[in-house]
Amino acid sequence: MKLSAFLLSVLLSVGSVASAQTDAAAVARLAADKLEAASLSLQKAKTSRNRVKALTQTVQAYEEGLSALREGLRRAAIREKQLDQHLKAQENDIAQLLGVLQSLGGNSSPTLLLHPDGPAGTARAGMILADVTPALDAQAAKLRVSLQEVHILRELQQGAADTLQDGLDGAQTARIALSKAISDRQDLPKRFTEDPVQTALLIAATETLEGFASGLTEMSPEPEGIAPLPDISHRKGKLPLPVQAQVLRRPGEADAAGLRRPGLVLATRPNALVLFPAAATVRYRGPLLDYGNVIVLEPQPGLLFVLAGLATVFGDVGEVVPSGTPVGLMGGIDPEIGAILSQSSEGTGQDRTETLYIEVRQGKTPINPEDWFLTNKDG
Repeated sequence: MKLSAFLLSVLLSVGSVASAQTDAAAVARLAADKLEAASLSLQKAKTSRNRVKALTQTVQAYEEGLSALREGLRRAAIREKQLDQHLKAQENDIAQLLGVLQSLGGNSSPTLLLHPDGPAGTARAGMILADVTPALDAQAAKLRVSLQEVHILRELQQGAADTLQDGLDGAQTARIALSKAISDRQDLPKRFTEDPVQTALLIAATETLEGFASGLTEMSPEPEGIAPLPDISHRKGKLPLPVQAQVLRRPGEADAAGLRRPGLVLATRPNALVLFPAAATVRYRGPLLDYGNVIVLEPQPGLLFVLAGLATVFGDVGEVVPSGTPVGLMGGIDPEIGAILSQSSEGTGQDRTETLYIEVRQGKTPINPEDWFLTNKDG
């Protein structure tokens, strides 16, 4: 390869290498700050009068911090892999570069300055070297930056273990405290008192979620001196998803078995906190068919939101829960530190192992949950 072509190819392939490292490192630092703030919030929440609200915010802070830290590690791992592939692809070019630099600076013998064509050739060679040397120096500096970036990224990944462990421990402590605070809660109004016999008969008679929801709609108890909940039609299409998640399957899309459901399937991380984004009456909570634990919420008469697949469900039937109230926790076990770092090093970020199913029904008819929730339909 000619020297000028070699320089051009290497310069174009390296580009602005140094800028990407700061992005991953900045995300990780921000995550660490969030986890530290969450730890302080947990201490305050233990003495807060409104413990459920304070602990809810604390759990969310931990989840956001851990998510950001995982994202920082993922970016760092991807960037390290890109740099590693780039440096391996440029090994021959780097060897040539090092050889040229060594030949320029390693021997000052006057014979190296002589040219076979005589003084004129020597002068021309000197002019070429004078033009090429700055480019060689600049390229060597860029390669040093790349190697330094790889070193920093590896340190970032290795130093994340303690922060991750503290964050996971803090999140688990906050979840346990939140569950206890909710179980101790006695201040929520009730629209009605559950009839356990009627509910048991409905569960025994039902074979599908559709049949259960339809039967539940017919069981419309009269409120006991409590005004109807405000209409939420103006929030249609604007509700945030009840959990940090990615859309796994949209309504009508077939699963691995070819089954199509009218609801939305979300992929979440283990133990993720599930909040309902509107004030609603709890119409049912508990196990149902093969859906795991289910909670059915009614934000306004005849409109039912079914959340299925939770490990823990909060609230009592008949309670009116405020907007943003935790209604459950997803199942699963927080991964070990080694597993998180391994997933990051693979650059996949595939740690959303739990699934939440959301179905929305108007009366007895299922409607598209994406008509209510913000899900990035075009994404």
